[in-house]
Amino acid sequence: MKHTISILCDDIPGVMTRISGLFSRRGFNIESLTVGHTEIPDKSRFTIVVKGDDTVLEQVRKQLQKLIHVLKVRDIKRSLAVEREHALIKIRVNEEQRGEILQIITAVQARIVDSADNMWILEVTGNSIHIDNAFNLFRSYEILESIRTGKIALERGEPGSVK
Repeated sequence: MKHTISILCDDIPGVMTRISGLFSRRGFNIESLTVGHTEIPDKSRFTIVVKGDDTVLEQVRKQLQKLIHVLKVRDIKRSLAVEREHALIKIRVNEEQRGEILQIITAVQARIVDSADNMWILEVTGNSIHIDNAFNLFRSYEILESIRTGKIALERGEPGSVK
């Protein structure tokens, strides 16, 4: 089963190593890990997606909460989350394909963020399924490079109100 874990912690060097180390020592493969600053100065929020058994993951969650610089750990339930990913896709565009590609861009609500010669860099934002669909639609064209963020997620409602 996939789990999305949200971790609020102090923004100091070495925290990511300690957090990711707990998962690796327990044999969890991290599918996605994102980290960024929060609304609280000097605090960061990690969003980690892992597959694993509920019982073992609960042990990892408890161990995470024991780390000195970790302030709060939550297993975010999919039904209670707002989740997003972000992707940049560089594609080669020739004159014959331009119209088709513009239709796909409109359909997946992407944006052209850069164009040079016959190459466009597209930006796509949405949930995981939306990003997967965008990649599938652009696959029939020449993708030169791409990058995709991991998932970011927040629980709906007041912080701490949803259990």
